[in-house]
Amino acid sequence: METNKQQRKKWFLSLVLSLLLLTLLILFSIFVSTDSSSLPSLYRTRGRVEEPRFVESKLRVSSTSSSESVPRIAYLISGSVGDGETLKRTLKALYHPRNQYAVHLDLEASTQERLELANFVKNEPLFAKLGNVRMVVKANLVTYRGPTMVTNTLHAAAILFKEGGLWDWFINLSASDYPLVTQDADRFVPLSLLVAWGGGGGRMPDLLHTLSSTPRHLNFIEHTSDIGWKEDQRAKPVIIDPALYSVNKSDLFWVTEKRNVPTAYKLFTGSAWMMLSRQFVEYLLWGWDNLPRIVLMYYANFLSSPEGYFHTVICNADEFRNTTVNHDLHFISWDNPPKQHPHFLTINNYEEMVESNAPFARKFGCNEQLLDKIDTELLGRNEHGYVPGKWFDRTNSNTTKPYSAIKNITELKPGPGAERLKRLINGLLSAEDFHTKQCS
Repeated sequence: METNKQQRKKWFLSLVLSLLLLTLLILFSIFVSTDSSSLPSLYRTRGRVEEPRFVESKLRVSSTSSSESVPRIAYLISGSVGDGETLKRTLKALYHPRNQYAVHLDLEASTQERLELANFVKNEPLFAKLGNVRMVVKANLVTYRGPTMVTNTLHAAAILFKEGGLWDWFINLSASDYPLVTQDADRFVPLSLLVAWGGGGGRMPDLLHTLSSTPRHLNFIEHTSDIGWKEDQRAKPVIIDPALYSVNKSDLFWVTEKRNVPTAYKLFTGSAWMMLSRQFVEYLLWGWDNLPRIVLMYYANFLSSPEGYFHTVICNADEFRNTTVNHDLHFISWDNPPKQHPHFLTINNYEEMVESNAPFARKFGCNEQLLDKIDTELLGRNEHGYVPGKWFDRTNSNTTKPYSAIKNITELKPGPGAERLKRLINGLLSAEDFHTKQCS
Protein backbone atom coordinates (compact mmCIF):
# COMPACT_ATOMS: atom_id res chain seq x y z
CA MET A 1 0.00 0.00 0.00
CA GLU A 2 2.83 2.34 0.96
CA THR A 3 4.63 1.44 -2.24
CA ASN A 4 1.62 2.44 -4.37
CA LYS A 5 1.44 5.82 -2.66
CA GLN A 6 5.09 6.47 -3.35
CA GLN A 7 4.64 5.49 -6.99
CA ARG A 8 1.65 7.81 -7.37
CA LYS A 9 3.61 10.62 -5.73
CA LYS A 10 6.53 10.11 -8.08
CA TRP A 11 4.13 10.00 -11.05
CA PHE A 12 2.43 13.20 -9.89
CA LEU A 13 5.76 15.02 -9.42
CA SER A 14 6.89 13.87 -12.86
CA LEU A 15 3.67 15.20 -14.39
CA VAL A 16 4.00 18.56 -12.67
CA LEU A 17 7.64 18.92 -13.73
CA SER A 18 6.75 17.96 -17.29
CA LEU A 19 3.92 20.50 -17.42
CA LEU A 20 6.17 23.16 -15.93
CA LEU A 21 8.92 22.43 -18.42
CA LEU A 22 6.45 22.46 -21.30
CA THR A 23 5.06 25.79 -20.13
CA LEU A 24 8.56 27.27 -19.96
CA LEU A 25 9.34 26.01 -23.45
CA ILE A 26 6.14 27.53 -24.87
CA LEU A 27 6.79 30.85 -23.15
CA PHE A 28 10.38 30.88 -24.34
CA SER A 29 9.39 30.15 -27.97
CA ILE A 30 6.78 32.92 -27.89
CA PHE A 31 9.29 35.40 -26.46
CA VAL A 32 11.95 34.54 -29.04
CA SER A 33 9.46 34.75 -31.92
CA THR A 34 8.07 38.09 -30.78
CA ASP A 35 11.48 39.54 -30.04
CA SER A 36 13.00 38.52 -33.38
CA SER A 37 10.06 39.82 -35.37
CA SER A 38 10.13 43.11 -33.53
CA LEU A 39 13.82 43.79 -34.09
CA PRO A 40 13.50 44.90 -37.75
CA SER A 41 10.54 47.00 -36.75
CA LEU A 42 12.58 48.55 -33.96
CA TYR A 43 15.43 49.35 -36.31
CA ARG A 44 13.04 50.74 -38.89
CA THR A 45 11.47 52.93 -36.26
CA ARG A 46 14.83 54.23 -35.20
CA GLY A 47 15.68 54.96 -38.82
CA ARG A 48 12.54 57.09 -39.21
CA VAL A 49 12.67 59.11 -36.03
CA GLU A 50 13.43 62.33 -37.90
CA GLU A 51 10.37 62.04 -40.12
CA PRO A 52 7.04 63.50 -38.95
CA ARG A 53 4.31 61.00 -38.15
CA PHE A 54 1.53 63.21 -39.44
CA VAL A 55 1.22 65.60 -42.37
CA GLU A 56 -0.02 68.23 -39.95
CA SER A 57 3.34 68.13 -38.20
CA LYS A 58 5.76 70.77 -39.37
CA LEU A 59 7.06 69.31 -42.63
CA ARG A 60 10.62 70.02 -43.61
CA VAL A 61 10.69 72.37 -46.57
CA SER A 62 12.76 70.80 -49.32
CA SER A 63 16.06 72.31 -50.29
CA THR A 64 16.78 74.23 -53.45
CA SER A 65 20.01 74.20 -55.39
CA SER A 66 22.90 75.81 -53.54
CA SER A 67 22.66 79.55 -53.03
CA GLU A 68 26.20 79.79 -54.40
CA SER A 69 25.33 78.10 -57.69
CA VAL A 70 23.45 79.18 -60.77
CA PRO A 71 19.71 78.83 -60.09
CA ARG A 72 17.39 76.45 -61.87
CA ILE A 73 13.94 77.49 -63.09
CA ALA A 74 10.95 75.22 -63.65
CA TYR A 75 8.68 76.52 -66.42
CA LEU A 76 5.10 75.69 -67.30
CA ILE A 77 4.13 76.76 -70.82
CA SER A 78 0.47 76.12 -71.51
CA GLY A 79 -1.76 76.57 -74.53
CA SER A 80 -5.04 75.60 -76.13
CA VAL A 81 -6.38 74.89 -79.60
CA GLY A 82 -4.15 76.31 -82.34
CA ASP A 83 -1.28 77.15 -79.95
CA GLY A 84 1.02 74.25 -80.82
CA GLU A 85 3.45 76.14 -83.05
CA THR A 86 3.62 79.28 -80.91
CA LEU A 87 4.20 77.10 -77.84
CA LYS A 88 7.17 75.45 -79.58
CA ARG A 89 8.60 78.84 -80.44
CA THR A 90 8.24 80.10 -76.87
CA LEU A 91 9.79 76.90 -75.52
CA LYS A 92 12.88 77.21 -77.70
CA ALA A 93 13.28 80.89 -76.88
CA LEU A 94 13.25 79.99 -73.16
CA TYR A 95 15.38 76.87 -73.35
CA HIS A 96 18.47 76.27 -71.25
CA PRO A 97 19.88 72.86 -70.24
CA ARG A 98 19.89 73.83 -66.56
CA ASN A 99 16.13 74.51 -66.41
CA GLN A 100 13.12 72.20 -66.33
CA TYR A 101 10.08 72.54 -68.60
CA ALA A 102 6.51 71.23 -68.71
CA VAL A 103 4.32 71.96 -71.72
CA HIS A 104 0.55 71.50 -71.86
CA LEU A 105 -2.07 71.72 -74.57
CA ASP A 106 -5.55 71.44 -73.12
CA LEU A 107 -8.23 69.06 -74.32
CA GLU A 108 -9.77 71.71 -76.57
CA ALA A 109 -6.77 71.19 -78.86
CA SER A 110 -7.24 68.34 -81.29
CA THR A 111 -5.68 64.95 -80.67
CA GLN A 112 -3.49 65.50 -83.72
CA GLU A 113 -2.19 68.82 -82.43
CA ARG A 114 -1.36 67.34 -79.04
CA LEU A 115 0.33 64.34 -80.67
CA GLU A 116 2.44 66.66 -82.82
CA LEU A 117 3.62 68.51 -79.72
CA ALA A 118 4.31 65.22 -77.90
CA ASN A 119 6.38 63.97 -80.86
CA PHE A 120 8.27 67.26 -80.98
CA VAL A 121 9.18 66.98 -77.29
CA LYS A 122 10.11 63.31 -77.66
CA ASN A 123 12.13 63.57 -80.87
CA GLU A 124 13.82 66.97 -80.62
CA PRO A 125 17.48 65.90 -80.29
CA LEU A 126 18.38 68.38 -77.56
CA PHE A 127 15.37 67.50 -75.41
CA ALA A 128 15.94 63.78 -75.91
CA LYS A 129 19.59 64.14 -74.93
CA LEU A 130 19.06 66.16 -71.75
CA GLY A 131 15.59 64.99 -70.70
CA ASN A 132 14.51 68.29 -69.15
CA VAL A 133 11.39 68.89 -71.26
CA ARG A 134 8.22 66.93 -70.65
CA MET A 135 4.68 67.14 -71.91
CA VAL A 136 1.69 66.86 -69.59
CA VAL A 137 0.34 63.77 -71.33
CA LYS A 138 -2.87 63.57 -69.31
CA ALA A 139 -4.25 66.82 -70.70
CA ASN A 140 -6.75 68.90 -68.77
CA LEU A 141 -9.78 70.78 -70.00
CA VAL A 142 -9.06 74.38 -69.04
CA THR A 143 -11.43 77.33 -68.83
CA TYR A 144 -9.55 80.62 -68.91
CA ARG A 145 -11.59 82.35 -66.21
CA GLY A 146 -12.33 79.23 -64.19
CA PRO A 147 -10.66 77.18 -61.46
CA THR A 148 -9.44 74.60 -63.95
CA MET A 149 -6.66 77.01 -64.90
CA VAL A 150 -5.54 76.89 -61.25
CA THR A 151 -5.73 73.10 -61.06
CA ASN A 152 -3.78 72.82 -64.33
CA THR A 153 -1.01 75.00 -62.88
CA LEU A 154 -0.90 72.88 -59.72
CA HIS A 155 -0.87 69.72 -61.84
CA ALA A 156 2.18 70.88 -63.81
CA ALA A 157 3.92 72.08 -60.65
CA ALA A 158 3.40 68.65 -59.07
CA ILE A 159 4.91 66.94 -62.12
CA LEU A 160 7.93 69.26 -62.07
CA PHE A 161 8.26 68.72 -58.32
CA LYS A 162 8.21 64.95 -58.78
CA GLU A 163 10.32 64.60 -61.93
CA GLY A 164 12.31 67.81 -62.29
CA GLY A 165 14.92 67.36 -59.57
CA LEU A 166 16.07 70.40 -57.63
CA TRP A 167 14.92 73.76 -58.94
CA ASP A 168 14.51 77.15 -57.30
CA TRP A 169 11.57 78.96 -58.90
CA PHE A 170 8.43 78.00 -60.79
CA ILE A 171 7.25 80.31 -63.60
CA ASN A 172 3.91 79.88 -65.34
CA LEU A 173 3.60 81.18 -68.89
CA SER A 174 1.23 80.73 -71.82
CA ALA A 175 1.93 80.24 -75.49
CA SER A 176 1.16 83.95 -75.98
CA ASP A 177 4.01 84.96 -73.62
CA TYR A 178 7.55 85.58 -74.82
CA PRO A 179 10.90 86.30 -73.14
CA LEU A 180 12.60 89.68 -73.46
CA VAL A 181 15.91 88.49 -72.02
CA THR A 182 18.11 85.47 -72.63
CA GLN A 183 18.41 82.67 -70.10
CA ASP A 184 22.19 82.75 -70.57
CA ALA A 185 23.84 85.68 -72.32
CA ASP A 186 26.23 85.32 -75.21
CA ARG A 187 24.66 87.79 -77.57
CA PHE A 188 26.61 90.89 -78.63
CA VAL A 189 24.46 93.96 -79.10
CA PRO A 190 25.43 96.91 -81.31
CA LEU A 191 26.55 100.02 -79.49
CA SER A 192 23.87 102.14 -81.18
CA LEU A 193 21.10 99.92 -79.79
CA LEU A 194 22.37 99.83 -76.22
CA VAL A 195 23.08 103.57 -76.19
CA ALA A 196 19.37 104.04 -76.87
CA TRP A 197 18.73 102.02 -73.68
CA GLY A 198 21.22 104.04 -71.66
CA GLY A 199 24.09 101.50 -71.72
CA GLY A 200 27.25 100.72 -73.61
CA GLY A 201 27.95 98.07 -76.20
CA GLY A 202 28.19 94.54 -74.80
CA ARG A 203 26.27 91.37 -74.20
CA MET A 204 22.59 91.05 -73.60
CA PRO A 205 20.93 90.64 -70.19
CA ASP A 206 20.77 87.16 -68.77
CA LEU A 207 18.03 85.88 -66.47
CA LEU A 208 19.98 83.16 -64.69
CA HIS A 209 22.87 85.47 -63.85
CA THR A 210 20.61 88.12 -62.36
CA LEU A 211 18.69 85.57 -60.29
CA SER A 212 21.95 84.10 -58.99
CA SER A 213 22.17 86.95 -56.49
CA THR A 214 18.43 87.04 -55.69
CA PRO A 215 17.24 85.41 -52.43
CA ARG A 216 15.56 82.18 -53.44
CA HIS A 217 12.77 82.29 -50.90
CA LEU A 218 11.19 85.30 -52.64
CA ASN A 219 7.93 85.04 -54.59
CA PHE A 220 7.32 87.50 -57.42
CA ILE A 221 3.56 87.84 -57.41
CA GLU A 222 1.60 91.01 -58.07
CA HIS A 223 -1.13 91.32 -55.44
CA THR A 224 -3.40 93.63 -53.45
CA SER A 225 -6.09 93.30 -50.81
CA ASP A 226 -8.00 96.21 -52.38
CA ILE A 227 -10.31 94.05 -54.45
CA GLY A 228 -12.69 96.97 -55.16
CA TRP A 229 -15.32 96.16 -57.76
CA LYS A 230 -14.21 92.52 -57.78
CA GLU A 231 -16.00 91.98 -54.48
CA ASP A 232 -19.43 92.34 -56.07
CA GLN A 233 -18.56 90.98 -59.51
CA ARG A 234 -16.25 88.10 -58.62
CA ALA A 235 -16.18 87.29 -54.89
CA LYS A 236 -19.92 87.26 -54.18
CA PRO A 237 -21.25 85.60 -57.37
CA VAL A 238 -21.06 81.80 -57.47
CA ILE A 239 -19.90 80.31 -60.77
CA ILE A 240 -19.65 76.74 -62.00
CA ASP A 241 -16.86 75.63 -64.35
CA PRO A 242 -18.16 72.72 -66.47
CA ALA A 243 -14.56 71.70 -67.20
CA LEU A 244 -14.46 70.25 -63.67
CA TYR A 245 -16.82 67.46 -64.65
CA SER A 246 -17.30 67.49 -68.44
CA VAL A 247 -15.14 66.32 -71.32
CA ASN A 248 -16.65 68.97 -73.58
CA LYS A 249 -15.66 72.60 -73.17
CA SER A 250 -18.41 75.12 -72.45
CA ASP A 251 -18.62 78.53 -70.84
CA LEU A 252 -18.96 79.18 -67.14
CA PHE A 253 -22.44 79.62 -65.74
CA TRP A 254 -23.69 81.53 -62.73
CA VAL A 255 -25.78 80.39 -59.76
CA THR A 256 -28.63 82.77 -58.91
CA GLU A 257 -27.77 83.09 -55.22
CA LYS A 258 -24.73 85.01 -53.99
CA ARG A 259 -22.45 84.43 -51.03
CA ASN A 260 -20.73 86.58 -48.44
CA VAL A 261 -17.06 87.51 -48.54
CA PRO A 262 -14.96 85.10 -46.43
CA THR A 263 -14.18 86.01 -42.83
CA ALA A 264 -11.86 83.05 -42.11
CA TYR A 265 -9.18 84.58 -44.36
CA LYS A 266 -8.63 87.78 -46.31
CA LEU A 267 -9.05 87.90 -50.08
CA PHE A 268 -6.28 89.15 -52.33
CA THR A 269 -6.18 89.63 -56.09
CA GLY A 270 -3.55 90.31 -58.73
CA SER A 271 -1.84 89.00 -61.86
CA ALA A 272 -2.27 85.39 -62.93
CA TRP A 273 1.41 85.24 -63.98
CA MET A 274 4.05 84.78 -61.31
CA MET A 275 7.43 83.38 -60.26
CA LEU A 276 7.01 81.26 -57.12
CA SER A 277 9.69 79.82 -54.86
CA ARG A 278 10.11 76.09 -54.58
CA GLN A 279 9.23 76.29 -50.87
CA PHE A 280 5.89 77.96 -51.56
CA VAL A 281 5.05 75.55 -54.37
CA GLU A 282 5.74 72.67 -51.99
CA TYR A 283 3.41 74.27 -49.45
CA LEU A 284 0.67 74.60 -52.08
CA LEU A 285 0.98 70.91 -52.97
CA TRP A 286 1.27 69.50 -49.43
CA GLY A 287 -0.90 72.05 -47.62
CA TRP A 288 0.16 70.79 -44.21
CA ASP A 289 -2.04 73.30 -42.37
CA ASN A 290 -4.90 72.73 -44.86
CA LEU A 291 -5.10 76.40 -45.91
CA PRO A 292 -4.25 75.75 -49.60
CA ARG A 293 -7.02 73.16 -49.87
CA ILE A 294 -9.62 75.26 -48.06
CA VAL A 295 -8.88 78.28 -50.25
CA LEU A 296 -8.89 76.11 -53.39
CA MET A 297 -12.36 74.85 -52.53
CA TYR A 298 -13.55 78.44 -52.16
CA TYR A 299 -12.01 79.54 -55.45
CA ALA A 300 -13.64 76.63 -57.28
CA ASN A 301 -16.68 78.94 -57.58
CA PHE A 302 -14.82 82.22 -58.06
CA LEU A 303 -14.73 84.07 -61.38
CA SER A 304 -11.15 84.46 -62.67
CA SER A 305 -9.76 82.39 -59.81
CA PRO A 306 -6.17 82.38 -61.23
CA GLU A 307 -6.07 86.06 -60.29
CA GLY A 308 -6.83 85.36 -56.64
CA TYR A 309 -6.06 81.84 -55.45
CA PHE A 310 -2.25 81.99 -55.17
CA HIS A 311 -2.37 85.54 -53.83
CA THR A 312 -4.88 84.70 -51.11
CA VAL A 313 -2.96 81.63 -49.98
CA ILE A 314 0.44 83.30 -49.78
CA CYS A 315 -0.85 86.37 -47.94
CA ASN A 316 -2.76 84.32 -45.36
CA ALA A 317 0.13 81.95 -44.63
CA ASP A 318 2.36 83.19 -41.81
CA GLU A 319 5.42 81.50 -43.28
CA PHE A 320 5.16 83.17 -46.68
CA ARG A 321 3.40 86.53 -46.42
CA ASN A 322 6.75 88.30 -45.95
CA THR A 323 8.33 86.60 -48.96
CA THR A 324 6.31 88.44 -51.60
CA VAL A 325 7.65 90.88 -54.18
CA ASN A 326 4.78 92.87 -55.66
CA HIS A 327 5.55 92.40 -59.37
CA ASP A 328 4.71 89.75 -61.98
CA LEU A 329 7.92 90.23 -64.06
CA HIS A 330 5.79 90.95 -67.14
CA PHE A 331 5.22 93.82 -69.48
CA ILE A 332 1.49 93.89 -70.28
CA SER A 333 -0.46 96.61 -72.03
CA TRP A 334 -3.87 97.19 -70.42
CA ASP A 335 -6.80 99.46 -70.93
CA ASN A 336 -7.39 102.04 -68.20
CA PRO A 337 -9.24 100.79 -66.24
CA PRO A 338 -8.15 97.24 -67.15
CA LYS A 339 -10.58 94.96 -68.95
CA GLN A 340 -10.69 91.16 -68.91
CA HIS A 341 -7.97 90.81 -71.55
CA PRO A 342 -4.87 92.94 -72.27
CA HIS A 343 -3.98 94.43 -75.64
CA PHE A 344 -2.13 92.39 -78.21
CA LEU A 345 1.38 93.83 -78.41
CA THR A 346 2.67 95.30 -81.67
CA ILE A 347 5.78 97.04 -82.97
CA ASN A 348 4.44 100.26 -81.46
CA ASN A 349 4.95 98.78 -77.98
CA TYR A 350 8.60 97.86 -78.54
CA GLU A 351 10.41 100.77 -76.87
CA GLU A 352 8.08 100.90 -73.87
CA MET A 353 8.37 97.13 -73.53
CA VAL A 354 12.19 97.18 -73.46
CA GLU A 355 12.31 100.15 -71.08
CA SER A 356 10.11 98.26 -68.61
CA ASN A 357 13.14 96.01 -67.85
CA ALA A 358 10.71 93.09 -67.50
CA PRO A 359 12.00 89.64 -68.48
CA PHE A 360 8.69 88.60 -70.07
CA ALA A 361 5.88 90.19 -72.06
CA ARG A 362 2.40 89.29 -73.22
CA LYS A 363 0.08 89.10 -75.10
CA PHE A 364 1.45 88.25 -78.56
CA GLY A 365 -0.53 87.15 -81.58
CA CYS A 366 0.59 84.23 -83.72
CA ASN A 367 3.50 85.23 -86.04
CA GLU A 368 3.38 88.80 -84.78
CA GLN A 369 6.09 90.91 -86.43
CA LEU A 370 7.21 92.12 -83.01
CA LEU A 371 8.38 88.59 -82.15
CA ASP A 372 10.83 88.66 -85.05
CA LYS A 373 12.18 91.98 -83.83
CA ILE A 374 12.65 90.55 -80.33
CA ASP A 375 14.43 87.53 -81.80
CA THR A 376 16.79 89.71 -83.80
CA GLU A 377 17.54 92.54 -81.40
CA LEU A 378 17.07 91.01 -77.93
CA LEU A 379 17.55 87.25 -78.13
CA GLY A 380 19.69 86.59 -81.17
CA ARG A 381 17.78 83.54 -82.39
CA ASN A 382 16.34 82.83 -85.79
CA GLU A 383 13.04 81.27 -86.71
CA HIS A 384 14.10 77.67 -86.08
CA GLY A 385 17.03 77.95 -83.68
CA TYR A 386 17.71 78.20 -79.97
CA VAL A 387 18.95 81.29 -78.20
CA PRO A 388 22.76 81.04 -78.02
CA GLY A 389 24.56 81.24 -74.70
CA LYS A 390 27.77 80.07 -73.06
CA TRP A 391 26.32 76.55 -73.12
CA PHE A 392 25.64 76.64 -76.84
CA ASP A 393 27.75 77.90 -79.70
CA ARG A 394 25.85 80.44 -81.80
CA THR A 395 27.57 79.25 -84.96
CA ASN A 396 25.96 75.81 -84.58
CA SER A 397 22.49 76.92 -83.48
CA ASN A 398 20.85 75.33 -86.50
CA THR A 399 22.74 72.07 -86.60
CA THR A 400 20.66 68.90 -86.80
CA LYS A 401 22.47 67.65 -83.68
CA PRO A 402 22.59 70.75 -81.49
CA TYR A 403 23.55 68.83 -78.36
CA SER A 404 26.97 68.16 -79.89
CA ALA A 405 27.91 71.77 -79.12
CA ILE A 406 26.82 71.84 -75.46
CA LYS A 407 29.39 73.37 -73.12
CA ASN A 408 29.51 74.19 -69.41
CA ILE A 409 25.91 74.93 -68.46
CA THR A 410 26.86 76.67 -65.20
CA GLU A 411 29.26 79.13 -66.80
CA LEU A 412 27.57 82.48 -67.42
CA LYS A 413 29.10 85.58 -68.94
CA PRO A 414 26.77 88.54 -68.48
CA GLY A 415 27.55 91.91 -69.96
CA PRO A 416 26.48 95.51 -69.40
CA GLY A 417 23.02 94.73 -70.73
CA ALA A 418 22.34 92.58 -67.64
CA GLU A 419 21.86 95.82 -65.75
CA ARG A 420 18.39 96.21 -67.23
CA LEU A 421 16.95 93.23 -65.41
CA LYS A 422 19.13 93.79 -62.36
CA ARG A 423 17.86 97.35 -62.19
CA LEU A 424 14.27 96.10 -62.06
CA ILE A 425 14.83 93.52 -59.32
CA ASN A 426 17.13 95.66 -57.21
CA GLY A 427 14.69 98.53 -57.53
CA LEU A 428 11.86 96.34 -56.27
CA LEU A 429 13.82 94.95 -53.33
CA SER A 430 15.36 98.25 -52.22
CA ALA A 431 12.24 100.40 -52.55
CA GLU A 432 11.27 102.27 -49.38
CA ASP A 433 7.75 100.86 -49.58
CA PHE A 434 8.91 97.28 -50.24
CA HIS A 435 7.64 95.90 -46.92
CA THR A 436 4.48 97.98 -46.92
CA LYS A 437 3.56 96.46 -50.30
CA GLN A 438 3.82 92.92 -48.98
CA CYS A 439 0.30 91.53 -48.63
CA SER A 440 -1.26 94.94 -48.07
